[in-house]
Amino acid sequence: MANESRPCPCDIGDRFDYGGRGQEVEVGHIKAYVCKPSASTDKAVIVIHDIFGWQLPNTRYIADMLTTNGYIAICPDFFVGQEAWKPSNDWASFDDWVKTRDAGKIDKEVDVVLKYLKDQCGAKKIGVVGFCWGGAAVQHLMLKNPHLKTGVSLYGVIRRFEDKHSLLHPTFFIFGEKDDFIPLEQVTLLEQKLKQNCKVDYEVKIYPGQTHGFVHRKREDINPQDKPFIEEGRQDMINWLNKYI
Repeated sequence: MANESRPCPCDIGDRFDYGGRGQEVEVGHIKAYVCKPSASTDKAVIVIHDIFGWQLPNTRYIADMLTTNGYIAICPDFFVGQEAWKPSNDWASFDDWVKTRDAGKIDKEVDVVLKYLKDQCGAKKIGVVGFCWGGAAVQHLMLKNPHLKTGVSLYGVIRRFEDKHSLLHPTFFIFGEKDDFIPLEQVTLLEQKLKQNCKVDYEVKIYPGQTHGFVHRKREDINPQDKPFIEEGRQDMINWLNKYI
């Protein structure tokens, strides 16, 4: 995502060659990717995509990973039909582009998704995870949506909600030490604000040597030195969800 010190958006990273185990469905006025475990469950996770949109194979890979851990996983198109960012786009246009896609204005879509999960999938306990743009959206939802149990924000853009820290639900924040888009000073300030204002369980964790997007945009086979941290981030995400859903 954009940052004051670095105005261009993040690199797409290693694009996964992955087709997905789930299916695309219509959920109210939006499309969504849904994957369900073989065994019946009332636990679900909403997966909020990054700037590269709901069809990015990397994000669907994570949704399917959640399903293999027993969750119904749904990745809706929170851009509501607007085009996702493309690596070939002109970086100079990014600020104007992202203004039309506000991570703090997804409540209508979330309500539709929650209704679908409850009515069509039998879900009763629902959490949310999000990456980059979606990580900021998770923080927004943790501040105001009473129907979610917990959230995991992965390298969410902190400045988007820098003055809002009274979380309603337990929230786990994942950051990379070498993230060019989220300086460590912002992470430190987030921790201080949460300590002062947050009344629920939370954790902020920084992964050594990791760059923006490492949990879902890096492939272990291409980045063997990062493999332990990629796997740790994914397992930490699942452990947090298991604890609170």
